[in-house]
Amino acid sequence: MYRDIENVAKSVYRSTMVVPSARMIFEAGRFSSHAMKFLLNSLRIEAADYCIEGLRVENDFMPGLLMVAVMTATYREMRRDGIDVRAVRYEDLIARPVDMCRVIVEFSGLPVSLSELAVKAFDVDSQRNSPIARSIIGRFKDPQMTPQIKERLNELLRKFEMPLIGEPDIIEGTLTC
Repeated sequence: MYRDIENVAKSVYRSTMVVPSARMIFEAGRFSSHAMKFLLNSLRIEAADYCIEGLRVENDFMPGLLMVAVMTATYREMRRDGIDVRAVRYEDLIARPVDMCRVIVEFSGLPVSLSELAVKAFDVDSQRNSPIARSIIGRFKDPQMTPQIKERLNELLRKFEMPLIGEPDIIEGTLTC
């Protein structure tokens, strides 16, 4: 599943506010490109494949942007290798939950009757008993997107061959209804 890049970046930022180890890596990444490589490696991502030489955390949006870029690159690579993996857009799932759940269960070869049950799962915060529960991370303000930050993020997105901030973000192979 994926969602709008800016929203992911904001969500990752808020999550780092309640996960001390992630926050330490985030802050260390402001000073060192080596910390960025550590961040990617801690996510079990081979940093050498994705790091831009000398890259460091320049703003609060970068860790989330890099996470989206790396995951999207991995998804695209899997599809190029012939793996029948499909993406689901979070925004589509929220806008049309019943229809999207039906598409997902059909693709998965499950009975369509499970669609209604799947939609009920949205009523429960799956992280409710963890530090990243909606009720907790929702208390933190989102970082502000300045024109300078937007331009820097778009520069990185171009290098990763990703849609720019504010552009439609539909990845090939996305399930739709």
